[in-house]
Amino acid sequence: MAPQSFAQTLCTLFLCISGVVSHMQMQEPSPLRDPHSNRDEPKDYNIVAPLHADGSDFACKGYQWNTPLTVVATYDTGGTYEMKLMGGATHGGGSCQIALSYDNGITFRVIKSMEGNCPTQDTWDFTIPSNAPAGQALLSWTWFNKVGNREMYQNCAVVDINGAGGDSAGDSNSTQDALSDLPSLYVANLASINDCKTVETVDVQFDDPGPDV
Repeated sequence: MAPQSFAQTLCTLFLCISGVVSHMQMQEPSPLRDPHSNRDEPKDYNIVAPLHADGSDFACKGYQWNTPLTVVATYDTGGTYEMKLMGGATHGGGSCQIALSYDNGITFRVIKSMEGNCPTQDTWDFTIPSNAPAGQALLSWTWFNKVGNREMYQNCAVVDINGAGGDSAGDSNSTQDALSDLPSLYVANLASINDCKTVETVDVQFDDPGPDV
């Protein structure tokens, strides 16, 4: 009986570890509570986990409210940059979006949509809109996996935007409105947010993916 119990314990441990090392995370820009960073902030050692199914930690797992907002990247309006991903399993790919928020994650405007095959490659280019306001913002990466449980993944990084698009030091609502021509972030699989559900083995086709797809 003892060897069997020990084997069962090992199996359970393996499954738990597999759950932690699978999935993906944004590597660059480094997200809030990134366990791989040397910033003086709490670490999320399960940062690859999806958002809670009930939507209670949307957006950004709530980290923007209780974590030092340390800028990790600076971008110029109109400039094209590279987002890097890392992790152990892409779950058949899926669809992703990159978005900006100037109101601390209350609303997001999509600047890039990847429909299918995301995150099956490690790097993705994105362009900061030429009319993006200058100042501090949250850059969000979201992912809807193709294979596995119906989930939503999100990491958020604190970035600085340089440009002539205005100054975000003023009213955050009016600053966010400067990107009102861009679509809102697609949200699904979060019970308290809406009734949207993605379909397994089908890549999400966003209702409004925006101009950069």
